[in-house]
Amino acid sequence: YLMGGTTQSGVEISPKYVGHRRIIETAVATLATDRALLLLGVPGTAKSWVSEHLAAAISGDSTRVIQCTAGTDENQIRYGWNYAQLLAKGPSKEALVPTPLYRAMEAGSLCRLEELTRMGSDVQDTLITILSEKMLPIPEINDTLYAQRGFNIIATANNRDKGVNELSSALKRRFNVVVLPLPDSMNDEISIVARRVTEMGAGLDLAVPRNVESEIEKVVTIFRELRGGETLDGKTVLKTPTGNLSTAEAIAVMIGGLSQSSWFSNGEINADALSSNIIGAIVKDPVQDKAVLEEYLETVLKKREAFAEYYHTMNEVL
Repeated sequence: YLMGGTTQSGVEISPKYVGHRRIIETAVATLATDRALLLLGVPGTAKSWVSEHLAAAISGDSTRVIQCTAGTDENQIRYGWNYAQLLAKGPSKEALVPTPLYRAMEAGSLCRLEELTRMGSDVQDTLITILSEKMLPIPEINDTLYAQRGFNIIATANNRDKGVNELSSALKRRFNVVVLPLPDSMNDEISIVARRVTEMGAGLDLAVPRNVESEIEKVVTIFRELRGGETLDGKTVLKTPTGNLSTAEAIAVMIGGLSQSSWFSNGEINADALSSNIIGAIVKDPVQDKAVLEEYLETVLKKREAFAEYYHTMNEVL
C-alpha cells in the first residue's frame, strides 16, 4: 500500500512514499509489536504523510489524531470533562469526554500524535504508563481503561526546529525511532515532486502543462544546491538559507506557480509564474536569506544559460 506494486489479481497500486523500502518495513514491523513508533526528521520529509497512511492501512482510520503544541495539556491527551455534567452529577462516565487517544484505546486502533516534541516534557510523560502498561487510570471515578488489542501510537517529531522539548529517557525507550531522510538522489526528488504536483493539480482542477517536469527539475536544482551548501557539481561552495527547502516546499512552490499560470497567464508554467514562489520559500529572514539568494543568483544562476529567465525574474522580484 505504501510502497506501491501489483497485487496477485493484477491490480496496480500507486506508491504513497518514495524512498527506502527498509524504512517502511521497520515502521510496520514496529507497529506489529507493542512498541510505539516515532517518525523523526527535518520538516518536509513526509512524516505526517507516512503516519497518516500507516494508520489508514492498518486501522482503516487515520482521524484519531492529536496535534501537539506548547499549549497541549494532560486533558487533551488522556480525557477531559463535560463541566455541565460534572457539576450536575459529579465525576461519572457520562461526564467524561474521550480524547482521540482514549477512543483509540477503546477501539484497539492506532492514534497519531503530531509534533510530539512541541508538548511540554511533563505532558509528554503522561504517555509513559499508557505505552508501558497499555492502560489509562481514571482515578476520579475509580476506574481504569485497558487498551484493546491493536492499540498503538505513531508519533512524529522534527529535530531541527525551534521551540521543541527533548523527550525524557523513559519515554524515548518506549518508542522505536525511525528517521525519515530527505530524498537521496535528485531523480528521486524530481519524481516525488512531479507525482504530487500531478495529483494535487488534478484535485484543484488545474491543467498540468507538458513542460512541468523541466521546470520541476530547475526548482529542485535550486533547492538542493542551497540546501546542501554547494552546487551539484561540487565546484562552488554556497551559503545556506535559514529555511529547510524541503521536498514539501518544492511541491508547494510548483502548485503555487501552477495556480498562478492557470489563472493569470496562458497556462504554461515558467519562471515568471514560479519566481515569487521560489523567493517566498527561500527568504524566511528578510536580511540574511535575501543576501544568500542574491549571492547565489550572481555566482551560480547568472552563468547558466538554462536558468537565464529565472535569474532575471527573481532579480526583478527581489
